Amino acid sequence: MRFWFARVVSATASQMLMVAIGWHMYTLTGRAWDLGLVGLCQFLPALLLTLPAGHVADHGHRGRILSLCMVTQAAIATVLTLAEFGQWADRELLLYVSVALGMAKAFQMPAQQALVPLLVPGHMLPRALAFSSGGMQVAVIGGPALGGFIYVAGADAVYALCAALFVVAAGLFIVTRHTHIPPPAQPVTIETVLAGFHFIWRRPQIMGAISLDLFAVLLGGAVALLPMYAKDVLHVGPWGLGLLRGAPAVGALMMSVLLTRRPIQRNAGKTMFAAVAIYGLATVVFGLSTFFALSFGALVVSGAADMVSVVIRQSLVQLDTPNDMRGRVSAVNSIFIGASNQLGEFESGATAALLGPVGSVVLGGMGTLLVAVVWMRWFPALAKRDRLYESPN
Repeated sequence: MRFWFARVVSATASQMLMVAIGWHMYTLTGRAWDLGLVGLCQFLPALLLTLPAGHVADHGHRGRILSLCMVTQAAIATVLTLAEFGQWADRELLLYVSVALGMAKAFQMPAQQALVPLLVPGHMLPRALAFSSGGMQVAVIGGPALGGFIYVAGADAVYALCAALFVVAAGLFIVTRHTHIPPPAQPVTIETVLAGFHFIWRRPQIMGAISLDLFAVLLGGAVALLPMYAKDVLHVGPWGLGLLRGAPAVGALMMSVLLTRRPIQRNAGKTMFAAVAIYGLATVVFGLSTFFALSFGALVVSGAADMVSVVIRQSLVQLDTPNDMRGRVSAVNSIFIGASNQLGEFESGATAALLGPVGSVVLGGMGTLLVAVVWMRWFPALAKRDRLYESPN
Protein backbone atom coordinates (compact mmCIF):
# COMPACT_ATOMS: atom_id res chain seq x y z
CA MET A 1 0.00 0.00 0.00
CA ARG A 2 2.94 2.35 0.54
CA PHE A 3 4.00 1.62 -3.03
CA TRP A 4 0.43 2.17 -4.24
CA PHE A 5 0.11 5.54 -2.53
CA ALA A 6 3.57 6.56 -3.76
CA ARG A 7 2.53 5.80 -7.35
CA VAL A 8 -0.70 7.77 -6.96
CA VAL A 9 1.09 10.82 -5.58
CA SER A 10 3.97 10.72 -8.09
CA ALA A 11 1.64 10.11 -11.05
CA THR A 12 -0.53 13.05 -9.96
CA ALA A 13 2.50 15.32 -9.84
CA SER A 14 3.83 14.04 -13.17
CA GLN A 15 0.51 14.54 -14.98
CA MET A 16 0.08 18.03 -13.56
CA LEU A 17 3.62 18.87 -14.63
CA MET A 18 3.05 17.63 -18.19
CA VAL A 19 -0.19 19.60 -18.56
CA ALA A 20 1.50 22.77 -17.28
CA ILE A 21 4.58 22.39 -19.48
CA GLY A 22 2.49 21.62 -22.58
CA TRP A 23 0.14 24.57 -22.12
CA HIS A 24 3.03 26.81 -21.10
CA MET A 25 4.98 25.90 -24.25
CA TYR A 26 1.98 26.37 -26.57
CA THR A 27 1.21 29.72 -24.93
CA LEU A 28 4.79 30.88 -25.50
CA THR A 29 5.23 29.72 -29.11
CA GLY A 30 1.85 28.59 -30.52
CA ARG A 31 3.62 25.89 -32.60
CA ALA A 32 2.74 22.18 -32.81
CA TRP A 33 6.40 21.49 -33.55
CA ASP A 34 7.42 22.71 -30.10
CA LEU A 35 4.83 20.47 -28.43
CA GLY A 36 6.43 17.54 -30.25
CA LEU A 37 9.90 18.67 -29.17
CA VAL A 38 8.87 18.46 -25.51
CA GLY A 39 8.18 14.75 -25.99
CA LEU A 40 11.36 14.20 -28.00
CA CYS A 41 13.49 15.91 -25.35
CA GLN A 42 12.12 13.49 -22.76
CA PHE A 43 12.57 10.43 -24.94
CA LEU A 44 16.18 10.85 -26.11
CA PRO A 45 17.88 10.86 -22.67
CA ALA A 46 15.61 8.00 -21.59
CA LEU A 47 16.74 6.05 -24.66
CA LEU A 48 20.40 6.57 -23.76
CA LEU A 49 20.11 5.88 -20.02
CA THR A 50 17.41 3.23 -19.63
CA LEU A 51 19.61 0.20 -20.30
CA PRO A 52 22.19 1.21 -17.66
CA ALA A 53 19.24 2.03 -15.41
CA GLY A 54 17.96 -1.53 -15.84
CA HIS A 55 21.33 -2.85 -14.67
CA VAL A 56 21.11 -0.53 -11.65
CA ALA A 57 17.57 -1.79 -10.87
CA ASP A 58 18.79 -5.41 -10.89
CA HIS A 59 21.69 -4.68 -8.54
CA GLY A 60 20.43 -1.84 -6.30
CA HIS A 61 17.64 -1.31 -3.79
CA ARG A 62 14.65 -0.50 -5.97
CA GLY A 63 12.82 1.53 -3.33
CA ARG A 64 15.82 3.81 -2.81
CA ILE A 65 16.26 4.24 -6.55
CA LEU A 66 12.65 5.37 -6.88
CA SER A 67 13.01 7.77 -3.96
CA LEU A 68 16.04 9.42 -5.57
CA CYS A 69 14.12 9.80 -8.84
CA MET A 70 11.33 11.58 -6.97
CA VAL A 71 13.78 13.97 -5.30
CA THR A 72 15.25 14.80 -8.72
CA GLN A 73 11.84 15.60 -10.19
CA ALA A 74 11.00 17.72 -7.16
CA ALA A 75 14.13 19.76 -7.84
CA ILE A 76 13.10 20.20 -11.50
CA ALA A 77 9.63 21.41 -10.50
CA THR A 78 11.24 23.84 -8.04
CA VAL A 79 13.41 25.32 -10.80
CA LEU A 80 10.30 25.84 -12.95
CA THR A 81 8.52 27.50 -10.03
CA LEU A 82 11.35 29.96 -9.50
CA ALA A 83 11.68 30.60 -13.24
CA GLU A 84 8.00 31.40 -13.71
CA PHE A 85 7.85 33.48 -10.53
CA GLY A 86 10.92 35.43 -11.65
CA GLN A 87 9.57 35.71 -15.23
CA TRP A 88 12.63 34.12 -16.86
CA ALA A 89 10.90 30.93 -18.06
CA ASP A 90 11.20 30.59 -21.84
CA ARG A 91 11.07 27.96 -24.61
CA GLU A 92 14.67 26.86 -24.08
CA LEU A 93 14.19 26.32 -20.34
CA LEU A 94 11.12 24.15 -20.93
CA LEU A 95 13.12 22.01 -23.34
CA TYR A 96 16.04 21.73 -20.90
CA VAL A 97 13.81 20.61 -18.03
CA SER A 98 12.15 18.11 -20.39
CA VAL A 99 15.57 16.55 -20.93
CA ALA A 100 16.14 16.41 -17.16
CA LEU A 101 12.74 14.79 -16.64
CA GLY A 102 13.59 12.18 -19.25
CA MET A 103 16.81 11.36 -17.38
CA ALA A 104 14.97 10.90 -14.07
CA LYS A 105 12.24 8.77 -15.61
CA ALA A 106 14.88 6.58 -17.29
CA PHE A 107 15.84 5.27 -13.84
CA GLN A 108 12.32 5.39 -12.42
CA MET A 109 10.55 3.13 -14.90
CA PRO A 110 12.69 -0.06 -14.68
CA ALA A 111 12.86 0.03 -10.89
CA GLN A 112 9.12 0.70 -10.58
CA GLN A 113 8.09 -2.11 -12.93
CA ALA A 114 10.52 -4.63 -11.44
CA LEU A 115 9.45 -3.87 -7.86
CA VAL A 116 5.80 -4.98 -8.14
CA PRO A 117 6.48 -8.76 -8.44
CA LEU A 118 8.44 -8.58 -5.16
CA LEU A 119 5.37 -7.30 -3.32
CA VAL A 120 2.76 -9.94 -4.31
CA PRO A 121 2.76 -13.69 -5.17
CA GLY A 122 2.76 -14.68 -8.84
CA HIS A 123 -0.84 -15.84 -9.08
CA MET A 124 -1.99 -12.44 -7.75
CA LEU A 125 0.16 -10.37 -10.11
CA PRO A 126 -2.46 -9.65 -12.86
CA ARG A 127 -4.95 -8.43 -10.24
CA ALA A 128 -2.24 -6.48 -8.42
CA LEU A 129 -1.17 -4.80 -11.65
CA ALA A 130 -4.78 -3.88 -12.39
CA PHE A 131 -5.18 -2.48 -8.85
CA SER A 132 -1.89 -0.59 -9.11
CA SER A 133 -2.83 0.78 -12.53
CA GLY A 134 -6.23 1.77 -11.18
CA GLY A 135 -4.59 3.89 -8.51
CA MET A 136 -2.38 5.52 -11.09
CA GLN A 137 -5.39 6.24 -13.29
CA VAL A 138 -7.06 8.01 -10.37
CA ALA A 139 -4.03 10.28 -10.37
CA VAL A 140 -4.12 10.61 -14.15
CA ILE A 141 -7.75 11.69 -13.94
CA GLY A 142 -7.26 14.11 -11.09
CA GLY A 143 -3.79 15.34 -12.04
CA PRO A 144 -4.55 16.91 -15.44
CA ALA A 145 -7.88 18.31 -14.29
CA LEU A 146 -6.32 19.73 -11.12
CA GLY A 147 -3.36 21.07 -13.08
CA GLY A 148 -5.63 22.71 -15.63
CA PHE A 149 -7.73 24.46 -12.97
CA ILE A 150 -4.73 25.54 -10.90
CA TYR A 151 -3.00 26.88 -14.03
CA VAL A 152 -5.60 29.65 -14.02
CA ALA A 153 -3.74 31.00 -10.98
CA GLY A 154 -0.44 30.77 -12.85
CA ALA A 155 2.05 28.15 -13.98
CA ASP A 156 4.18 28.76 -10.89
CA ALA A 157 1.33 27.55 -8.65
CA VAL A 158 1.17 24.25 -10.55
CA TYR A 159 4.94 23.77 -10.50
CA ALA A 160 5.15 24.46 -6.74
CA LEU A 161 2.46 21.91 -5.92
CA CYS A 162 4.20 19.33 -8.13
CA ALA A 163 7.44 19.84 -6.21
CA ALA A 164 5.67 19.20 -2.90
CA LEU A 165 3.97 16.05 -4.19
CA PHE A 166 7.24 14.61 -5.49
CA VAL A 167 8.78 15.07 -2.04
CA VAL A 168 5.87 13.14 -0.47
CA ALA A 169 6.29 10.35 -3.03
CA ALA A 170 10.01 10.16 -2.25
CA GLY A 171 9.23 9.56 1.42
CA LEU A 172 6.70 6.83 0.62
CA PHE A 173 9.04 4.97 -1.72
CA ILE A 174 11.90 5.01 0.76
CA VAL A 175 9.78 3.27 3.43
CA THR A 176 8.32 0.66 1.04
CA ARG A 177 9.42 -2.72 2.42
CA HIS A 178 10.59 -5.43 0.04
CA THR A 179 13.13 -8.21 0.03
CA HIS A 180 16.43 -7.16 -1.48
CA ILE A 181 19.11 -9.79 -1.92
CA PRO A 182 22.06 -8.21 -3.73
CA PRO A 183 23.13 -10.40 -6.66
CA PRO A 184 26.76 -11.49 -7.01
CA ALA A 185 28.96 -8.58 -7.99
CA GLN A 186 29.82 -8.51 -11.68
CA PRO A 187 31.52 -5.94 -13.86
CA VAL A 188 29.34 -3.66 -15.96
CA THR A 189 29.92 -4.71 -19.55
CA ILE A 190 28.10 -4.30 -22.85
CA GLU A 191 26.94 -7.90 -22.49
CA THR A 192 25.39 -7.40 -19.04
CA VAL A 193 23.75 -4.11 -20.05
CA LEU A 194 22.27 -5.67 -23.20
CA ALA A 195 21.19 -8.86 -21.44
CA GLY A 196 17.58 -7.66 -21.39
CA PHE A 197 17.54 -7.39 -25.20
CA HIS A 198 19.00 -10.87 -25.59
CA PHE A 199 16.45 -12.31 -23.17
CA ILE A 200 13.51 -10.72 -24.99
CA TRP A 201 14.79 -11.60 -28.47
CA ARG A 202 14.81 -15.31 -27.56
CA ARG A 203 11.19 -15.18 -26.35
CA PRO A 204 8.81 -14.29 -29.20
CA GLN A 205 5.75 -13.82 -26.96
CA ILE A 206 7.47 -11.17 -24.85
CA MET A 207 8.97 -9.57 -27.95
CA GLY A 208 5.58 -9.46 -29.65
CA ALA A 209 3.79 -7.99 -26.63
CA ILE A 210 6.33 -5.23 -26.07
CA SER A 211 6.69 -4.27 -29.74
CA LEU A 212 2.89 -4.26 -30.20
CA ASP A 213 2.60 -1.56 -27.55
CA LEU A 214 5.41 0.42 -29.18
CA PHE A 215 3.93 0.68 -32.65
CA ALA A 216 0.23 0.76 -31.72
CA VAL A 217 0.54 3.64 -29.23
CA LEU A 218 3.25 5.44 -31.23
CA LEU A 219 0.87 5.73 -34.18
CA GLY A 220 -2.38 6.10 -32.24
CA GLY A 221 -1.33 8.54 -29.54
CA ALA A 222 -2.98 11.95 -29.65
CA VAL A 223 -1.95 13.29 -26.25
CA ALA A 224 0.63 15.73 -27.61
CA LEU A 225 -2.01 17.42 -29.76
CA LEU A 226 -4.58 17.90 -27.00
CA PRO A 227 -3.56 21.54 -26.46
CA MET A 228 -4.29 22.16 -30.17
CA TYR A 229 -7.63 20.35 -29.99
CA ALA A 230 -8.59 22.20 -26.79
CA LYS A 231 -7.74 25.62 -28.21
CA ASP A 232 -8.31 25.43 -31.98
CA VAL A 233 -10.73 22.52 -32.65
CA LEU A 234 -12.98 22.21 -29.58
CA HIS A 235 -12.51 25.83 -28.44
CA VAL A 236 -12.09 25.18 -24.71
CA GLY A 237 -9.46 26.63 -22.40
CA PRO A 238 -7.02 25.12 -19.90
CA TRP A 239 -9.90 23.54 -17.94
CA GLY A 240 -11.00 21.70 -21.09
CA LEU A 241 -7.45 20.56 -21.75
CA GLY A 242 -7.26 19.15 -18.24
CA LEU A 243 -10.50 17.21 -18.73
CA LEU A 244 -9.34 15.85 -22.09
CA ARG A 245 -6.01 14.75 -20.59
CA GLY A 246 -7.89 12.96 -17.83
CA ALA A 247 -10.51 11.33 -20.11
CA PRO A 248 -8.46 8.23 -21.07
CA ALA A 249 -7.80 7.66 -17.37
CA VAL A 250 -11.55 7.65 -16.65
CA GLY A 251 -11.97 4.66 -18.96
CA ALA A 252 -8.78 3.06 -17.68
CA LEU A 253 -9.93 3.41 -14.07
CA MET A 254 -13.30 1.79 -14.74
CA MET A 255 -11.61 -1.05 -16.58
CA SER A 256 -8.97 -1.52 -13.87
CA VAL A 257 -11.72 -1.91 -11.24
CA LEU A 258 -13.34 -4.57 -13.43
CA LEU A 259 -10.04 -6.38 -14.02
CA THR A 260 -9.21 -6.29 -10.30
CA ARG A 261 -12.49 -8.04 -9.49
CA ARG A 262 -12.61 -10.23 -12.61
CA PRO A 263 -9.08 -10.86 -13.88
CA ILE A 264 -8.55 -12.23 -17.37
CA GLN A 265 -8.46 -16.01 -17.05
CA ARG A 266 -8.53 -17.30 -20.64
CA ASN A 267 -7.86 -16.12 -24.22
CA ALA A 268 -5.37 -13.49 -23.07
CA GLY A 269 -3.74 -13.07 -26.49
CA LYS A 270 -6.95 -12.58 -28.46
CA THR A 271 -8.26 -10.21 -25.81
CA MET A 272 -5.13 -8.08 -26.02
CA PHE A 273 -5.30 -7.76 -29.82
CA ALA A 274 -9.02 -6.91 -29.69
CA ALA A 275 -8.26 -4.18 -27.14
CA VAL A 276 -5.59 -2.67 -29.42
CA ALA A 277 -8.06 -2.61 -32.34
CA ILE A 278 -10.70 -0.84 -30.22
CA TYR A 279 -8.04 1.67 -29.15
CA GLY A 280 -7.33 2.46 -32.82
CA LEU A 281 -11.01 2.91 -33.66
CA ALA A 282 -11.56 5.23 -30.69
CA THR A 283 -8.57 7.30 -31.81
CA VAL A 284 -10.11 7.75 -35.28
CA VAL A 285 -13.41 8.88 -33.73
CA PHE A 286 -11.61 11.40 -31.54
CA GLY A 287 -9.67 12.74 -34.52
CA LEU A 288 -12.84 13.39 -36.53
CA SER A 289 -14.95 14.79 -33.68
CA THR A 290 -15.67 18.50 -33.30
CA PHE A 291 -17.93 18.08 -30.24
CA PHE A 292 -16.39 18.13 -26.77
CA ALA A 293 -18.67 15.40 -25.34
CA LEU A 294 -17.95 12.99 -28.21
CA SER A 295 -14.22 13.70 -28.04
CA PHE A 296 -14.25 13.09 -24.28
CA GLY A 297 -16.17 9.80 -24.76
CA ALA A 298 -13.80 8.56 -27.47
CA LEU A 299 -10.83 9.19 -25.18
CA VAL A 300 -12.61 7.32 -22.36
CA VAL A 301 -13.06 4.27 -24.61
CA SER A 302 -9.44 4.44 -25.75
CA GLY A 303 -8.29 4.49 -22.13
CA ALA A 304 -10.39 1.45 -21.22
CA ALA A 305 -9.08 -0.52 -24.19
CA ASP A 306 -5.50 0.48 -23.45
CA MET A 307 -5.85 -0.68 -19.83
CA VAL A 308 -6.78 -4.19 -20.98
CA SER A 309 -3.73 -4.30 -23.23
CA VAL A 310 -1.43 -2.89 -20.52
CA VAL A 311 -2.47 -5.37 -17.81
CA ILE A 312 -2.11 -8.37 -20.13
CA ARG A 313 1.21 -7.21 -21.53
CA GLN A 314 2.78 -6.29 -18.19
CA SER A 315 1.59 -9.49 -16.54
CA LEU A 316 3.00 -11.59 -19.36
CA VAL A 317 6.37 -9.81 -19.29
CA GLN A 318 6.79 -9.96 -15.50
CA LEU A 319 5.57 -13.55 -15.08
CA ASP A 320 7.77 -14.88 -17.89
CA THR A 321 10.91 -13.11 -16.57
CA PRO A 322 13.04 -14.26 -13.57
CA ASN A 323 13.64 -11.70 -10.81
CA ASP A 324 17.36 -11.28 -11.51
CA MET A 325 16.48 -10.14 -15.06
CA ARG A 326 13.38 -8.06 -14.36
CA GLY A 327 15.24 -4.76 -14.06
CA ARG A 328 16.96 -5.11 -17.42
CA VAL A 329 13.88 -6.52 -19.16
CA SER A 330 11.80 -3.71 -17.63
CA ALA A 331 14.42 -1.28 -18.93
CA VAL A 332 13.91 -2.53 -22.48
CA ASN A 333 10.16 -2.36 -21.90
CA SER A 334 10.59 1.22 -20.69
CA ILE A 335 12.38 2.13 -23.91
CA PHE A 336 9.44 0.79 -25.88
CA ILE A 337 6.96 2.60 -23.63
CA GLY A 338 8.98 5.80 -23.91
CA ALA A 339 9.09 5.47 -27.67
CA SER A 340 5.34 4.92 -27.85
CA ASN A 341 4.67 7.94 -25.61
CA GLN A 342 7.38 10.60 -25.95
CA LEU A 343 8.47 9.66 -29.49
CA GLY A 344 4.79 9.27 -30.36
CA GLU A 345 4.24 12.85 -29.21
CA PHE A 346 7.01 14.01 -31.54
CA GLU A 347 5.49 11.99 -34.41
CA SER A 348 2.09 13.53 -33.74
CA GLY A 349 3.51 17.04 -33.63
CA ALA A 350 5.51 16.53 -36.82
CA THR A 351 2.60 15.04 -38.81
CA ALA A 352 0.23 17.69 -37.44
CA ALA A 353 2.57 20.36 -38.78
CA LEU A 354 2.13 18.79 -42.24
CA LEU A 355 -1.43 17.42 -42.19
CA GLY A 356 -3.07 19.38 -39.38
CA PRO A 357 -4.23 17.86 -36.09
CA VAL A 358 -7.21 15.99 -37.56
CA GLY A 359 -5.20 14.35 -40.33
CA SER A 360 -2.46 13.38 -37.89
CA VAL A 361 -4.79 11.70 -35.37
CA VAL A 362 -6.96 9.90 -37.93
CA LEU A 363 -3.94 8.57 -39.82
CA GLY A 364 -2.42 7.37 -36.55
CA GLY A 365 -5.59 5.53 -35.50
CA MET A 366 -5.77 3.74 -38.83
CA GLY A 367 -2.11 2.81 -38.44
CA THR A 368 -2.88 1.23 -35.05
CA LEU A 369 -5.55 -0.99 -36.63
CA LEU A 370 -3.05 -2.11 -39.26
CA VAL A 371 -0.45 -2.91 -36.60
CA ALA A 372 -2.90 -5.15 -34.72
CA VAL A 373 -3.60 -7.17 -37.86
CA VAL A 374 0.07 -7.51 -38.84
CA TRP A 375 1.22 -8.50 -35.34
CA MET A 376 -1.35 -11.30 -35.14
CA ARG A 377 0.27 -12.81 -38.23
CA TRP A 378 3.86 -12.18 -37.14
CA PHE A 379 3.41 -13.51 -33.58
CA PRO A 380 0.82 -16.32 -33.80
CA ALA A 381 1.90 -17.84 -30.45
CA LEU A 382 1.11 -14.54 -28.74
CA ALA A 383 -2.31 -14.37 -30.40
CA LYS A 384 -3.02 -17.94 -29.19
CA ARG A 385 -1.78 -17.33 -25.62
CA ASP A 386 -4.50 -18.61 -23.29
CA ARG A 387 -3.52 -18.18 -19.61
CA LEU A 388 -1.14 -15.58 -18.23
CA TYR A 389 -0.09 -17.52 -15.13
CA GLU A 390 0.63 -21.24 -15.10
CA SER A 391 0.77 -22.74 -11.62
CA PRO A 392 4.16 -24.31 -10.82
CA ASN A 393 2.28 -27.24 -9.32
